[in-house]
Amino acid sequence: MAKHKATTLIGGALLAALAGALLIYWVVRFPPDTTPEGAYMRIAHAVSRGKPDDCFAYLEEEAQHGAISIADYASQINKRIEQSYPEPERSEALARYAGMASSERGAGTWALLADQRGWIGRLRRDLSGVESVEIVGERATIVTSRGTRYPFRRRPNGIWGLTIFTVELTTESERLARDWTSIQAAAKDYQRAAEQGEPPSQTDGAAP
Repeated sequence: MAKHKATTLIGGALLAALAGALLIYWVVRFPPDTTPEGAYMRIAHAVSRGKPDDCFAYLEEEAQHGAISIADYASQINKRIEQSYPEPERSEALARYAGMASSERGAGTWALLADQRGWIGRLRRDLSGVESVEIVGERATIVTSRGTRYPFRRRPNGIWGLTIFTVELTTESERLARDWTSIQAAAKDYQRAAEQGEPPSQTDGAAP
């Protein structure tokens, strides 16, 4: 038993040492993420390892805010639905937001949407070596060996962030903001009907 335990501990130490060596290798190998190519290479590495949440640090700031806002709205929406909606409306409405509400705020939300909408598959197909870098002020474009162009913007902290998913993330955030307004109104109607002993209305404030 003691011998087995010692072997396990040694194996664990070796794995930890290997992981540390790999981390040092990648940090040394990559240019700093305060360069467009450094940010791009870290995105490529995250995608190749099946770790889409690690890409979140290399999205532009507006895209990050969009993902965080999506998580916040989804959480608020779920809470309001649970408090006020009757069944079966409650279960049906909750199902629409369950994934976004339960994901890790920000990085997890991004990873969920990236998987659902095929963004990771798109990146996996298109990512390749850096052919050239074009920088104009706070914007940059990575041109890959396949000819794909990836636009970046410099964030306030100096890290460059990918911009290609910003519009879709902010649009989804705006959609949830509208849903939140509708769901609050529907929740008030359900509460009023419950207080007055009326059957619940069939109106559902959630988006179709």
